[in-house]
Amino acid sequence: MNVWTRRLLPVVLGLLVVGVSSPVWAASTPGLPSITINSGSSGSPSQTIGILALITLIAFLPALLLTMTAFTRIITVLSFLRTALGLQSTPPNQVLIGLALFLTAFVMAPTLSAVNHQALHPYLLGRISLMAAGSRALGPMRHFMYHQTRPSDLDLFLRLDHVKVPHSLKNVPTMALIPAFIISELKTAFEIGVYIYIPFVVIDMVVSTILMSMGMMMVPPTLISLPLKLLLFVLANGWVLVVQSLVMSFHGG
Repeated sequence: MNVWTRRLLPVVLGLLVVGVSSPVWAASTPGLPSITINSGSSGSPSQTIGILALITLIAFLPALLLTMTAFTRIITVLSFLRTALGLQSTPPNQVLIGLALFLTAFVMAPTLSAVNHQALHPYLLGRISLMAAGSRALGPMRHFMYHQTRPSDLDLFLRLDHVKVPHSLKNVPTMALIPAFIISELKTAFEIGVYIYIPFVVIDMVVSTILMSMGMMMVPPTLISLPLKLLLFVLANGWVLVVQSLVMSFHGG
């Protein structure tokens, strides 16, 4: 008997023991609890089904966060800022995402308050159904997206969907409003990113020109420009300016 046979023999014997004893174990183990769906007097689903549907909706929260809130614009601008400074991983991604989440909550506070007042609170009190709560919650979100979306971007998706340009938000399809809102958010974020890049690009060009005029071609320009950019950013109170510009870029309806 070689070495591999001696090693595999205990494993095979163990699998045989488990296979023989599995029917006995299954017979002695109580079955899984059954799930019953009860209906009220009006035929509406029970509260358990409502909770299950709410848990399913929570799974879509990351997608809703990226597509229907201010998060996309904020995180894109913060990424532009880190790249313009020439920093690869400072601040870390976790810090940027955390800041973007809290800034999103700050910007979306009136909208989220309206969702809570019109949809979530009545649903938790049992006054409206889950479908009605979802329809009511969509109203404030559509209002926010509509007033942050450029008319040209919205017209593009309406033409692609072969829908006439409506005169009010009520007639705007949600499936056309969401992608138009995302495109507008990315366009605004890139515009802010260009303004962020300009002073740092000027510093890079000045440092490179000075080093070339001095004949110091072997010195990497980033070795000199990075401390200067950080110093300029700190002296100008850059974080306050960026956050202030981000918050003020969102206009209400």
